[in-house]
Amino acid sequence: MTDSTAAIILAAGKGKRMKSDLPKVLHRINGVSMIRQVLTTLDRIGFDRTVVVIGHKGEQVIADVHDFDVEFVWQREQLGTGHAVMMAEDLFTSFDGTILVAAGDVPFLSTESITRLLEVHRRNQAGATCLSANFDDPTGYGRIVRKEGTDILLEIVEHKDADEATRRITEINSGTFCFSARELFAALHKVKNNNVQQEYYLTDTIKIMQAAGTTCAVWQVPNPMEVSGVNSVDQLKALEKAMAGRDLTEK
Repeated sequence: MTDSTAAIILAAGKGKRMKSDLPKVLHRINGVSMIRQVLTTLDRIGFDRTVVVIGHKGEQVIADVHDFDVEFVWQREQLGTGHAVMMAEDLFTSFDGTILVAAGDVPFLSTESITRLLEVHRRNQAGATCLSANFDDPTGYGRIVRKEGTDILLEIVEHKDADEATRRITEINSGTFCFSARELFAALHKVKNNNVQQEYYLTDTIKIMQAAGTTCAVWQVPNPMEVSGVNSVDQLKALEKAMAGRDLTEK
């Protein structure tokens, strides 16, 4: 890697639809917790620093990944993805590199895709680069509007805000991003919570950067299964089937 790279992994969620009080990222696929699978992938790439944002029963998450070289910060209140990333700001006051932000419940993300995302981010000298995917059924996901024929991101339009033409777009925001550290935290300070959930959304940083004239980019993952998160027991079982036979334990 040509510059300093860090990762912030979001692992504070309860996972209400998992029918369990276990922290969402500790649910296991083929015997290995999702958060361990994500951290194993990051280890293979070689990030300079990895920070895990914990919340619900965070002590259990710490115990599960105690053998990884990571730092932990607490999100005591669940106030959105942007708020979760802000919890790590104090650890990056002197950091001037690239930060990967990913969820701890996306265990299928590959080293190849993360590496390619970082490459696209650097090539475009972007403030932010979104990892996207093409879904047969994109219902409910934010749609990617890109400059035609390029990897320049023009807009992420949430499903509820999209017109019929935009809803026909099948390229979606996966929720995984690369950011310039300085651009990220500067934008997060401008994010508001004037929405129904009264939460601070990480995706709002894209609009803020674009309004300031900062380049944003996008790269589409070849296999959409890689960005499949887990929001229910059924999704967990589907991922377990898809990942059967993959080595999930070697660090």
